[in-house]
Amino acid sequence: MAVRLKDIARDLGVSVVTVSKVLRGNTDIGEETRRRVLKRMKELNYQPNMMARGLASGRTYTVGLVVPDLVHPFFAEFAKSLSGVLRTSKRALILASSEEDPEVEQQEIRTLLSRGIDVLLIASCQASLRNFYELGDVRTPYLLFDRNFPHLAAHFVGTDDVKVGEMATRHLIEIGRKRIAHIGGKNTSPSFDRLRGYRGVMAEHGLAVPESYVLVRERVEEAGDAAGFQAMQELLRLDPRPDAVFCYNDLTAIGAMEATLRAGLRVPEDIAFIGCGNLRYADYLRVPLSSIDHGTAELGRIAGEFALDLCSNPEQPPRSVLLESTLVVRQSTVGAAAVK
Repeated sequence: MAVRLKDIARDLGVSVVTVSKVLRGNTDIGEETRRRVLKRMKELNYQPNMMARGLASGRTYTVGLVVPDLVHPFFAEFAKSLSGVLRTSKRALILASSEEDPEVEQQEIRTLLSRGIDVLLIASCQASLRNFYELGDVRTPYLLFDRNFPHLAAHFVGTDDVKVGEMATRHLIEIGRKRIAHIGGKNTSPSFDRLRGYRGVMAEHGLAVPESYVLVRERVEEAGDAAGFQAMQELLRLDPRPDAVFCYNDLTAIGAMEATLRAGLRVPEDIAFIGCGNLRYADYLRVPLSSIDHGTAELGRIAGEFALDLCSNPEQPPRSVLLESTLVVRQSTVGAAAVK
């Protein structure tokens, strides 16, 4: 039989209201009483009835998350870290994938909103968006992450992707590369900004960027390796071919490196590669991959704390949190001898 608040109150000789206040974290309860109530809850393994609490408070204690691809390592790691933060406040995370399809994304958002989620987090695949409230909900606060819409007054957690593009390109120039190509994404703020950072540093150093050196591809989150492989085959046919490639993400870089190695060329001696994301298996590739680390777990933690804050204070003005990225150098740019 489930333990009830009245059972704990009866055992301790206090009111149900007192036990309820301890459960909600109210500050008008004496420390000794709070300690006794929490101790008894632990002894009885008391589990709050979240449905009942939701009916009483108007909340569901759930947070919705929509990502372009559930199995992509970046979004999976983000969701894991986010869930860990939400768990501390007894909130559940509901996951949905847009499959990089704007119509599917809108359908998933409507489904989550219809379930009465307290907060919505989304890395949107929309090419443009005026307001998520167009989908029929004007009450649920939302938080954009990874992908931003600068014209939209909305909360955002992510990285400065212009700096990401600058950092990656500058590293390739510092190791002596001059014919640097870019395999990018399409129609998202990270893809636009990383390309802008790349072009800015190339111009700063007086290096040419032929039109054929910039290739953009769709669906680089879910099919980045295939997109990178195909794009690199195009780059390899150029004369002169690039001596380095800055790739939108690590999956794209993995596909591009594979195409290069299959063509009988060496990495990094003939062509150097750098990706973005610093996926945890980058060290174990045939040629360990240099990458820009976004601090994905920290991003998820900050987003989780932001979401909890929005649960209690949904009317706060929009604000943005940008994490610093770091360069992780491996053999795909400097070779095995330099890494050692």
